[in-house]
Amino acid sequence: MKNVGGFDRGFRIILGIALLSLFYFLPGYWKLFGLISLPLLITGLTQKCGINKLLGRNTCRIN
Repeated sequence: MKNVGGFDRGFRIILGIALLSLFYFLPGYWKLFGLISLPLLITGLTQKCGINKLLGRNTCRIN
């Protein structure tokens, strides 16, 4: 069941891409902050978020 939609989905994808750029531009161990983008991109692209499910939230209008 999809529970991520609309603005939430777009925001996660854009923020994920922005954070992924940190992986390429930051030196040394700071690159690890770029890996924060992976969960954002995965939940944005699959439209499924475990945290939303636990909280009972659904931002997707069509199931």
